[in-house]
Amino acid sequence: MKCVIIDDEFLARTIVKEYLKEHSIIEIVAECSDGFEGLKAIQQHQPQLIFLDIQMPKINGFEMLELVETLPKVIFTTAFEEYALKAFESNAVDYLLKPFSKERFEKALNKAIAQLQETKSTQLVLETASLSPQQISRVVLKDGGKIRIIPVMQIQYIEAADDYVKLFTVDGHFLKKKTMSHFNDTLPPQQFARIHRSFIVNVQLITRIEAHEKETWLATLSTGQKLPVSKTGYMKLKEVLGI
Repeated sequence: MKCVIIDDEFLARTIVKEYLKEHSIIEIVAECSDGFEGLKAIQQHQPQLIFLDIQMPKINGFEMLELVETLPKVIFTTAFEEYALKAFESNAVDYLLKPFSKERFEKALNKAIAQLQETKSTQLVLETASLSPQQISRVVLKDGGKIRIIPVMQIQYIEAADDYVKLFTVDGHFLKKKTMSHFNDTLPPQQFARIHRSFIVNVQLITRIEAHEKETWLATLSTGQKLPVSKTGYMKLKEVLGI
């Protein structure tokens, strides 16, 4: 479990590090003395847990959290009790009022670990469920305010789009927050092939494959769409198509 300590007081950071020594499950990946450093460390290391002071130079702890896209679990550490209410409004795991005892620290840490394990269990359940026959045969996603169910047989091709993928069908394209690797592992291998790091195609729609540039090709679909094919993707296509 990766952890970042963000506090402008050296002594406070030292105490947290000392208390964490007994927990081999925790890896301290960074310690920071202000909110700017903390934000950079969170973006770089993507920790599951942070210990965060509130009153710091430049920007305070709450202001820093507003800039974080994916929030880790947060345990606030501060000398100012009046911040307690706002801390819990920020979905904090716990709030440690300085100076805090080791016993109080352990209570907060155990609460954070329990919440993280619960999250991990939920993710594992979802990942396992995604491999069931029913889940493999269709994709469920949000389309505006509606829920759309797309049978995989209707997918023409899939394109990578940052943290999402675009699923292209006869009705247009739709965003799904999954990785290309997920679809590469779960779609029927006799029907879908990853022809490029950014594209997975329904091979039944391919009408032509032609050389493009050095060790690259273009696949033309029956819809008229042309997709790039890498060297590895070309070998995969030959395997799937039996050519």
